[in-house]
Amino acid sequence: MTLIKSISGIRGTIGGSPNDGLTPLDIVKFSSAYAQWLIDRNKAGRLKVILGRDARKSGEMVEKIVSGTLQGMGIDVISLGLATTPTVEIAVVREQADGGIIITASHNPGQWNALKLLNEKGEFLSAADGGKIISHTQSDNYAYVSVDDLGKQSSLPKYENIHIQEVLALEFVNTENIKKAGFTVAIDCVNSVGGIAIPALLEALGVKTIYKLFCEPDGNFPHNPEPLPENLHDIAQLVKEKKADVGFVVDPDVDRLAIVSEDGTMFGEEYTLVAVADYVLSKTPGNTASNLSSSRALKDITQNYGQNYFSSAVGEVNVVKTMKDNSCVIGGEGNGGVIYPASHYGRDALVGIALFLSLLAEKKLSCSALRKSYPSYIISKNKLNLDEGVNIDELLASVKSHFKNEKIDERDGIKIDFEEGWVHLRRSNTEAIIRIYAEAPDLERAEGLAQKVIGLLKGKMNK
Repeated sequence: MTLIKSISGIRGTIGGSPNDGLTPLDIVKFSSAYAQWLIDRNKAGRLKVILGRDARKSGEMVEKIVSGTLQGMGIDVISLGLATTPTVEIAVVREQADGGIIITASHNPGQWNALKLLNEKGEFLSAADGGKIISHTQSDNYAYVSVDDLGKQSSLPKYENIHIQEVLALEFVNTENIKKAGFTVAIDCVNSVGGIAIPALLEALGVKTIYKLFCEPDGNFPHNPEPLPENLHDIAQLVKEKKADVGFVVDPDVDRLAIVSEDGTMFGEEYTLVAVADYVLSKTPGNTASNLSSSRALKDITQNYGQNYFSSAVGEVNVVKTMKDNSCVIGGEGNGGVIYPASHYGRDALVGIALFLSLLAEKKLSCSALRKSYPSYIISKNKLNLDEGVNIDELLASVKSHFKNEKIDERDGIKIDFEEGWVHLRRSNTEAIIRIYAEAPDLERAEGLAQKVIGLLKGKMNK
């Protein structure tokens, strides 16, 4: 069993013993701590929290526990039922709630679940606020209300319709062009809430022909739900068989978007954001941002428009802060996470789809031709298992010293910028490993950069 507590929430496998797996007791403790954090920062008035969940099998059970706990803390609960992560984020603001909880383990397999915590802006918590919640769980520092002060529960089902209308209202979503293009689209929604939201969005955008794959929101994930190329053979085959113009794949909570080109090749998860940013920047000048492990291609595209690119530490909350600090018009993460402030400050696959189709209709190019129009980079993702007792700080310091003549960024682990690419090393908070990502114009050079650093680390460990 696995249980991981972090500033963004709690995540783990269902079952087992308390503080080992994600058990009802752990859910109660963490929900109580979140409620106490809300109470501490809102000294007066009745509080309100939005709940939503993806379609995984444990979701209904977890939602009932979370809802009951919040009510026991005197907080009113509005349940959206099955809902995407960005839908919950939007609902928090529209319903003027004090916070939100999304019950989803994102791209993790079906035995996992999690609580993603939001503030009153519908955004993930800062490190400081997340730390306060963890502190509450460690000290059991929360108190429940008496029977006359219990919170109430209400429901707002089918909130994805409101979300879709907000997407359609975005200035640069061109439904007229999309309708004229007559796209045929294939989708893989991994039998989660994307199966509800994505077909409805495409129909609202004017797409007449939709080939659906795994769109029954029953939580029976037909493959590993992370939208990586090795998990997307079925959708690639469907796109080719049906001669679809494009394939869209989302993860279980629909905050990541992968794209399949008309020939069945992967558009590339890094290039979801690149393409959408290209479209947005062509309409409105402005800065962009992504995390340190994302492709250089976004920086190249941004500079082509005469604008400034900014990087942040890995993590959505860090990207959002960087975007706000630098007035970015578009940003996100290289895992297919598009953040478009004109909509809201959260990764949103619905927004990504609408903007991408608008771009494709305007360019009048095939997906594969569009992909070839962008700077070409390949990322090699690796990890190094650490020997027991190894001093990670000393290892990273040795890397920094060895590459002292290169440009080094230490905001999040160590990132080394070479002329031909970069390598980013980050320690894991949950495993005895270092993640080593490298990017270059082709796979051979990317893997060469990664192995250069991995070899150095192994040599240091063997001394």
